[in-house]
Amino acid sequence: MTNERLRAAITDAGFSLQEFSDQLGVDPKTVERWITKDRMPYLSHRMNAARIVGKTPGYLWPSTEADPRTKSATRAELVDVYPSRGALPISMWEELIDTATEAIDILAFAGSFLHDGIPEFGERIETRAAAGVRIRLLFGDPDSRAVELRGKEEGIGDLMAARCRLTWNYLAPLLDGVAGIQARQHDSTVYASLFRFDNTLLVNPHALGAPAGHSPILHLQRIAGGKLFDHYLESFDRTWHSSSPGTG
Repeated sequence: MTNERLRAAITDAGFSLQEFSDQLGVDPKTVERWITKDRMPYLSHRMNAARIVGKTPGYLWPSTEADPRTKSATRAELVDVYPSRGALPISMWEELIDTATEAIDILAFAGSFLHDGIPEFGERIETRAAAGVRIRLLFGDPDSRAVELRGKEEGIGDLMAARCRLTWNYLAPLLDGVAGIQARQHDSTVYASLFRFDNTLLVNPHALGAPAGHSPILHLQRIAGGKLFDHYLESFDRTWHSSSPGTG
């Protein structure tokens, strides 16, 4: 058997076999065996290879899905469950923002609680961007069908679109010349609001007929070999790439 997923992923990422091997720090013949003989790399190589080509280890090596170590790592990623978004102390949000060093990714419809409930949210985000943190903000297009539908589902009608517009108005100063902050408007169904701070991810699943703030929060911490963190981050990336540039 051959590993055509790995071969295609390397090609799609724009690497030659030599370039990919150099990035990974292994001999090209080793990578060739992974492809032509479907040899299984060590976990560290699987994780790094997946990162380099922008795929998950489970996609490149499906047989690892049943690996007890993968299951154990996935369970370990779940740090805590909060009954509602309000159960998280504001100090936790502040700390997650203020200590981020690599990436902050946010996906929601309006996320009004961010600028309503977190002191100096905009200034905190701007400070992290100035420190070199990559900021990606994904909020709803007020005129989209997805926002209209979510407003109906929550029983608040046009108020959802109004909240989205308010969020974009609030973001306007951050989108005007602040380097490191990217924002896009989406028209996607949001099954879970996502708040990523480096290797910490807060997942807020949505429920029909209930505001997102009334639904639980899953506190995830990325662990090598785990699947939950990467599963939700892939969802963020898919939404990001299908969205349009945000405007103030």
